Amino acid sequence: MKKTLLLLVLLVVGAVRMASAQTMSPIGIWTDAEKDATFEIFKCGDKLCGRIVTLTVPNDPATGKPKTDNLNPDPKLRNRLRQGIVFMQGFKYDSDNKWDDGKIYNPKDGKTYSCYMKVNDAKTMEVKGYIGFSLIGKSQTWTRVK
Repeated sequence: MKKTLLLLVLLVVGAVRMASAQTMSPIGIWTDAEKDATFEIFKCGDKLCGRIVTLTVPNDPATGKPKTDNLNPDPKLRNRLRQGIVFMQGFKYDSDNKWDDGKIYNPKDGKTYSCYMKVNDAKTMEVKGYIGFSLIGKSQTWTRVK
């Protein structure tokens, strides 16, 4: 009887953990604290990636034309539109609602950083870009968009 009860408890705990992991997925549409863009986190192969979906100000105020990736270190990519860029890639699930080992490209400075995403709850997640060690870097709180 004790073994059956223990097995039942373990099955329930396992099911709750699986359900929690599924509801805490970063897949979906997000915005940053500045709300200057929306981003889509999506599956790409067995990892997660992210793309810029919309920009609050899609056109360059100086030219009136759509913003481009003009600071990209690769000259061949400088004319591509910012909207639609896959700027996050390579994230794999680590533990505790954290996806790690990813890269994030910042089109505002043309640099690529190591990055992790940690889902805090159903509506917010921490996104941290860093060089070298994750102890030093910049964190942002992103909010899920309905």
